[in-house]
Amino acid sequence: MARPFWLTKLLVRTGVARLLPAAHRLTAGGTAYLRYYSDKVLAAPHAELLDPATFPGPPWPELIDLNRPAPADADPGRPTPAARLGTPPHGLPTLRESIADRYVRRDGRAVDPDHELHVTHGATAAYAAALDALVNPGDRVVLFDPCSPLFSVGAKSRRATLRWVPTWAEDGRLRYPAKVFERAMRGAKLLVLADPASPTGACLAPDDLDHLLWIAAGYDVLVYLDESFARFRYDARGRALTTLPGADKRVLTAGSVSQGWDLGAARVGWLAGPRHLVRVCGLTANLAAPFVPPACQDAAARALARPDDEFTPTLDQFRNRRRYAVDRLTALGLAPDWPAGGYFLWVPVGGLGLDGRTFADRLLREQGVRVGPGCAFGPSGNEHVRVSFAADDGRLREGLARLARFVEGLRDPKPVAVPPVETPKHPEDEPKPVFSRV
Repeated sequence: MARPFWLTKLLVRTGVARLLPAAHRLTAGGTAYLRYYSDKVLAAPHAELLDPATFPGPPWPELIDLNRPAPADADPGRPTPAARLGTPPHGLPTLRESIADRYVRRDGRAVDPDHELHVTHGATAAYAAALDALVNPGDRVVLFDPCSPLFSVGAKSRRATLRWVPTWAEDGRLRYPAKVFERAMRGAKLLVLADPASPTGACLAPDDLDHLLWIAAGYDVLVYLDESFARFRYDARGRALTTLPGADKRVLTAGSVSQGWDLGAARVGWLAGPRHLVRVCGLTANLAAPFVPPACQDAAARALARPDDEFTPTLDQFRNRRRYAVDRLTALGLAPDWPAGGYFLWVPVGGLGLDGRTFADRLLREQGVRVGPGCAFGPSGNEHVRVSFAADDGRLREGLARLARFVEGLRDPKPVAVPPVETPKHPEDEPKPVFSRV
């Protein structure tokens, strides 16, 4: 007999559900994590979603698969034999191993590729899966202001209650008021971070990581950390949040090959973290958008496996672009924040008498240059715009030159020539036709 959902919620709230076999199957033994699961997860058809008849396990080379849902891939990119065998719902083994190896090389972090990684349709789908798995309507989600519009839009679409924490950049370091942050975390369900941050390019300092995790643990708040721009860090990384004591119980990290590996068209991202959290995020991802194309995963795996020093020339190039863009905008008196990562500048424009949206709209209409209106990035962004220096050198120079002309025009508008107005003449003063008899 099906159990009423209200009874399921009561069993979870009282802790009785931890004794039930169904809870052990859902959590793979991690019943202590039940309190984090959303109603969508608790109400999902767990038996079907976890049944190999619904989502078969990964194939192996000797397997003869007579249960293929589609013909074998005939991709011109020549996917690896593992990709041609079929796509497990949580991602190709080669890609998950490449992601796990990268965490070891970069952070010294051990990630189990079989149970602590789930491949998604880009970092956006990773965030959507985490929200669906962990956030209910009315739950409090803490966001740093400003942040990616996807963070707030995604949380709002789940009818979460947003709590904003103001931030500022200080020599590339992301700063926040500790007391405001602590108040925001009381009663919250999820803290959403990005490091480096968009749109400011500011990075979290090592001592701030300790504080963030300490407060999250004290209030039992889960942490979602987007590292999509992690490859674009211009200074030494230092410690990673996920290597701190206690992070292995509450921190989910998301990554993507769209930014650092220039594979935006592949749309391959991932979630990594505690297996009992990644497991339910995988369930919600499979409900919404399972099976990332194997050819895309194969391309991502090959990119992630390349030596890290191959990226050094690209990073040096972006350092030069960062300096050039900051210098050009500073010369215009716009005072952008100095970014320690990413490839964006957070530029205040309120001193020009325009809000960010008006500035962006007019710049696009009058000069054919697109920048991001700051209002999309949080409550503090109304008088800012986001400027990217990811364009190639020629277009970056031309775009900033047009922006300079636009700003100069705002500060020194040219007078509009008014055509002379002729004084109307009296009818008797007008010349008469020669044939007139009057």
